[in-house]
This record gives sequence, C-alpha cells and structure tokens, in this order.
Amino acid sequence: MPDPTRQDENHIIAERRAKLAEWRATGKAYPNDFSRENVSNEIIERYGAQSGEELEAAAVEVKVAGRMMLRRVMGKASFITIADAGGRIQLYVARDLVGEESYAAFKRWDIGDIVGAAGALFRTRTHELTVRCAKLRLLSKSLRPLPEKFHGLADQEQKYRVRHLDLIMNESSRRNFMARSRIIASLREYMSDAGFLEVETPMMHPIPGGAAARPFRTHHNALDMPLFLRIAPELYLKKLVVGGFEKVFELNRNFRNEGMSPRHNPEFTMMEFYEAYSEYHRLMDFTEDLLRHCARAALGTGSFVYQGRPLDLSAPFERLTMVQAIVKYHPQYTLAQLSDADWLRRKLAVTNAEPKPGMGLGSLQLLMFEETTEADLWDPTYIVDYPTEISPLARRSDENPELAERFELFIAGREIANGFSELNDPEEQARRFQAQTKARDAGDEEAMYYDADYIRALEYGLPPTGGCGVGIDRLIMLLTDSANIRDVILFPHLRPE
Repeated sequence: MPDPTRQDENHIIAERRAKLAEWRATGKAYPNDFSRENVSNEIIERYGAQSGEELEAAAVEVKVAGRMMLRRVMGKASFITIADAGGRIQLYVARDLVGEESYAAFKRWDIGDIVGAAGALFRTRTHELTVRCAKLRLLSKSLRPLPEKFHGLADQEQKYRVRHLDLIMNESSRRNFMARSRIIASLREYMSDAGFLEVETPMMHPIPGGAAARPFRTHHNALDMPLFLRIAPELYLKKLVVGGFEKVFELNRNFRNEGMSPRHNPEFTMMEFYEAYSEYHRLMDFTEDLLRHCARAALGTGSFVYQGRPLDLSAPFERLTMVQAIVKYHPQYTLAQLSDADWLRRKLAVTNAEPKPGMGLGSLQLLMFEETTEADLWDPTYIVDYPTEISPLARRSDENPELAERFELFIAGREIANGFSELNDPEEQARRFQAQTKARDAGDEEAMYYDADYIRALEYGLPPTGGCGVGIDRLIMLLTDSANIRDVILFPHLRPE
C-alpha cells in the first residue's frame, strides 16, 4: 500500500517546485547580492532591554537574514519568525511598508525558505522585540517541507541520518555542537598556555601503530602500496619529541574497524599530548586540571549533573589499582582470589568474558575488572599500574616489572583518558613489538605490528617522556549531558537504511 505521508510530501514538493519555476521566470531566483549585517542574538543582547519608546526614538535600523520557521498571515500585515546562527527573531511584514508586489510574493513563500529583511526595531503590543520590514526578499527556496514535530520522531536514528534537519528543528542539538566547539577551543587554549605546540601527523600509515585495534585498510594507487587509516598518532608524536619538540599535542581523528555502541564510533576524535621529562603521576595531575578547565569553560563549574546523577570534577580524582577497585566495589572477592590466575579463569569462564588461552595474571585481572567493576566507576577515578603484558608502549615500573607506569581515567563508568610513562628503551621496545607480532601471528587481530622505523627513531634517544590520550567525544558527552556518542558527532556512521 502506498505511504500516504510520502504521497503528501511528494505533493508538497511538486507545489514548491512550481513556485520555484515562477520565481525563476522573474529572473531574480537565488540572488547573491544581499549582505546580512545583524544576527538575532546580537540584536537581542544589545537592544533587548530597551523600551518601545526608546527604540522608536533611536530609529535602530537592522539587516537580518535566516530561515522562516513560523508565519502568521493576517490580510494586509503578517508576522514571521526567522532562525539564524544566533537564534530567532520576529519580523513584521506589512503591505503598506514593503509594497503590493513584494507582499503578494511573500504570501506565496513557504516555511523553510531563506529570507532577508531590512528595517527598524520596535516592540509589538505584547512587547516582543521585532523588525518592522521596509524591505523583504526571498534568498533561497526550500523545496522540501520541514518536519512538523521533528523531536517526536519514533526513530531516534533519523536525527543522526539527517543531521541538517536535526539542527534546523532541534535547539538542544545546536547547543550541543556549539558547546563542542567551545570545549575544543578551551582545550587548545589550555594546551597552548601550558607551553604545548600543536602539530599535525599523517592520517594514512604504512603500518598501524600506537594502539591495539583493528585498522581500516586502503590503497595508494600511485605508489601501489597498502595503507592504513590512523588508529592513533602516538608513534609519530613521540618521533617529534625525539626531534626536540619537547611538549606537543594533536587533536586528531582516529579510525578503528570495530563495533559500534552508544560509546563507540569507528571514526572519533582524541587529543594526544606528550611531554619530555615527565611521568605518569605528573600526567594524572595535568589531565585532572585540564578536564576541570574544560568543564568550567563549557558549564562555568566543575560540578554538574550527568544523566540524572551528580558529577564533581572539582574534587580530587581517586587513584586505585584494578585489584583495589574490584575489592572496593565487590568486597566478596579477596585479594588472594584476585591474585590466583586459576581462580580468575574459573570465575571468568561462567561470564561472557571468555578468557583466551595463555592469558597471564595481569590480563585476567583486567578482564575481571572490565566484567565486574568498570561500569561502577561513576566518580572520576584513575585506575593505575596496568599489567606490562597488555601495555606494549609503556615503561615498566622499577618497583615491579610486571606492572607498567600506566593509568586509565574512568568517569561515569567509561574510559575518558589513557596515559603512561613512555617506554624509551629501544631494545626493550623491540622485544615488546616482537611479542606483539607473535600474538598477531597466533590470531590476535588487534596486536601491534613491528615498527622498525619507530625503533630507529628511539635509537637516537627519546628523553624520559609522559604521554596521554583524551577521548574528546566522550568528554563532550559528559559536558553536554548526552547519553549516546552519536549525539555529539555531527555525522556518525550508521548502518544503511
């Protein structure tokens, strides 16, 4: 049976195309000579406190443009509301002011059309700040009708599939993405003030490196060679530290050929930064203050509510080992049990974790932590001292070589940052890469490749260095109270309809 909604839409589109044909016949369609001078929020901020009498006396002339969102046609005079980048403002359109011809043309315009207007500010009888139009022009035709109740759509994914409509109709979405821009600007400001140099590194790599993840593959035709989309910029950034750039950062797009979820998108944004003569304790202090700065920039405070629960970034972040965290949130487990690899295998065998053969104690503890405790870490918590066997780029602890000087930051039950004291011993790094290669040959698709070029760079000498990566999309989720990563990525990847 034909979809009546689609039939109605097709009928509306046909009517609008006929109007466009009429407009084209005038020779004035899609003009490009209208220059907007004022934006709605600037007008309201500057003149919003003035009375009608003050506005009339000042004769404030403005020139605005935007999308027509509301219209009330009342014979010889009408009101419309237009939306621009700053918000919305009302226009008063009268036949006696704009002329018979312009007013007749205006009455055939549609919701969604882009219009430009010039006139003086005044206040209506209901005291609303309004532009009394002396001139009004159609600048662009909307051939498709806007949704009447866009946020009432049953299919939430439509917001992500047609983001342009979401931004037109949904003010909260516009606020989220404007907040994203401010947060990223505040990150850059903080890093620059701290003496870091912003750099750019390649997005196509001859071999994937810097993280354990499945890459996307592509091919360079002119060089006839395979390439991989970047899974992390880490190794290139550390080469820059070798070269003498002692404090560097990059806001980067990464690509990982993995599953999707409310917390995962195959293309995502991170900030990675590296500082020579630093180590992971110092990095934790720095990262903690960085996130507070972002919260203050976005919200004016370090304390806020996320998904109905309070979060406080202004208080000191807790620091626990994986085992300490498991015992804190699940006291039924003992330290002795969590230090027993056989016990962990038996316990994990009855869960969905499915421990792999040959996993060492550290990997089993991580699996237990992920299965039982990670989701419980609501307040900001650093999990520190990860097993060396799962940290191939991190420096071993001098006190316990089974552990790496590494941390992950969890907030609201999800990882926000990952950092460590960098492994700068080229021979030890070569051995770690060789172990990763063996794991890859054994079937681990996320294991790292052996990167001979990076080893050669280390052989020139990497100073003691600390490095950290911050998940920008997840941070913005927190600061915009967004439950799904797709709410903070303008064009997320989706399955085909």
